[in-house]
Parts: sequence; structure tokens; C-alpha cells
Amino acid sequence: MYKFENRKNNMENIKIAELDKLGYLNMPVDPTLDLFFEIEKLKKEKNAVILAHYYQDSDIQDIADYIGDSLGLSQEAAKTSADIIVFAGVHFMAETAKILSPNKKVLLPDLKAGCSLADTCPPNLFLEFKKKYPDHLVITYVNCSAGIKALSDIVCTSSNAVQIVESLPLDQKIIFAPDKNLGAYIIKKTGRDMVLWNGACMVHEIFSLEKITKLKERHPEAKLIAHPECEDSVLAIADFIGSTTALLNYTSKDSANSYIVATESGILHQMILANPTKQFIPAPPNNNCACNDCPHMKLNTLEKLYNCLKYELPEVTLSDDLINKAKSPIIRMLDISAKLGL
Repeated sequence: MYKFENRKNNMENIKIAELDKLGYLNMPVDPTLDLFFEIEKLKKEKNAVILAHYYQDSDIQDIADYIGDSLGLSQEAAKTSADIIVFAGVHFMAETAKILSPNKKVLLPDLKAGCSLADTCPPNLFLEFKKKYPDHLVITYVNCSAGIKALSDIVCTSSNAVQIVESLPLDQKIIFAPDKNLGAYIIKKTGRDMVLWNGACMVHEIFSLEKITKLKERHPEAKLIAHPECEDSVLAIADFIGSTTALLNYTSKDSANSYIVATESGILHQMILANPTKQFIPAPPNNNCACNDCPHMKLNTLEKLYNCLKYELPEVTLSDDLINKAKSPIIRMLDISAKLGL
């Protein structure tokens, strides 16, 4: 059995080596196939549902049954009646779906679709960190492995993190992991004193403040909107800060006609669909690229999605013990979110 050592995304029991030998991971697809038609047919035959994150390629977003951010995807995974969940996203998202629906088959088009943020927080190191603060409650951002969730008291997303922290007693001591930028943002919003794990997302840390400033000079009418995983220097000049869903909703309700978007560029597809007359400009990263794509998210393709459904592989499996330990903090998040109307 293959086991990720450095990533430690806790994808235990996934037979990636065997899958590679069998060739399922890169099985060639007939280029004459209408993949949209074939995928829809397979979904009906297998009673499958496709959940896709906003950061996926536009083709995958267009074929998905549900598109959303981490909170919405978690809620959908918990309530779906499908027999098979195909998660067009990354490891931790598929793990979360399996944790919430352990009796369903959960598939991930490409097992190598990891998460740079989750990688910064290995469970063995976090356990030692946690031991230093025995009187602290652990809140973890959903962008972490099942192993980290199992060490947590409450899971949160960028959509509900502030509200979850505010729902706790003022004297409650808190560890927040793994994203230090989101944690710092929550501290500013709530005034709470939290111990932060030193993790970050490569996509949101690479935005260039200098390039964004120059872009704003060229587009003075454009509003800068940013995800709270961005560094404080970017958030400090943003006109609006929010989760991917919040950013999408803001651009639909706001009166401006032009936006510089500081998050993964996949969200621009939904923004354009919802607001075809408005202009959306991806915020430039600190390299030579025009936009900032997550290389892990973009590993999933329509061809891999088709093969995934056809062969019902690769499948995400977790031990019963890990599922039971990781489920409690996720359910607590969903319960708090429901009570708060999120």
C-alpha cells in the first residue's frame, strides 16, 4: 500500500502504486468522445454526483452537479443521496467527503492533487505543538489532512471562521492551524488572542503587492477583492475580503464594474458567468505568470474525471478509527454554521 510520507495528507490505504501499474491514472481517452455526454451518462448509470471546487478548470465546473467553496462542499457531501461522490478538488476535500459519508464510494480524479497548505502541517509535528498548549481548544481550517482534523476540536472554513471563533467564550484559549494568514485575519476581526501554526498556501502567498499596486494604478476604477489566506500587506489595501463564495456574491451585488481578484483564478469563471458585463482581472503573482493558478487543483482534467467515473478509481479510503476521530470536529462546525444561519 502506498502512503504519502512528506505530504502526510493521510490518504492511507490508497493503492496508488497498483493503480499506476494498471494504468488507470493516465488511461488514454478516445479524443472523439463527447466527454460531457459520456460523463452525464455515467453519472446516471452509477448514481454518482460530481462536487467541484471553484478553483477547478471551467470544463469541470460546467459538468459538476455542485460547485462551491469548502463550507458548501462539506454541506453537500454530508447530505447527498448519491452512491458515488466524485470530488473534483484536492486530497483534503475528498477526505472530508469520505469522513462525512463513510458508506459512500468517494473518488478523486488525480491522487496527486494535494494541497500546499495541508502539506505545511504534518500530524506528528502538530501533535507535539498541541501538547505545549494543553488548555487550548484547537480550531483547524478545513484545508488540512484528516489526521489534523482528528486532532482538532472544531473545523472551520474561510466562510465561517470568524463566526465560529466569536461563538466561543471570550476566555477560551485557542490554537488555530494551519494557515497563519487566515489566523491573523481572524485575530484582527475578533480581537481574540490565538496561538497560530506557521502554515500558508502557496497560491495566496505569492501575490505581488508591487504588481497589484501598479495594476490598480492602471485600473483606478477596479476594486481589489481578496481571500483572507492572502498576506496582510495585500489584505490591507483590499476593498473587500472574503471566502471564494463571499467574493463571488460581492461581485454580483456590488455596483462596481471592474475587479482585481486576489485568489486562485478558477473563481473567475463563475464570476464571469454571473456578471458577463463586468471585468475581472486576476491579481498578478510574484513571478512571470499573468494569473495565479493552484498547480494541485489543475491536475484534475475532464479526461481524468471521465476515467475516474468509468473505472470507479482512484478511490479514497480511510480507516474507521480516523473517520470517527475526524468527524466530530467537522460535525461541530456544521452544527455551529447551521445555528448561525451560515
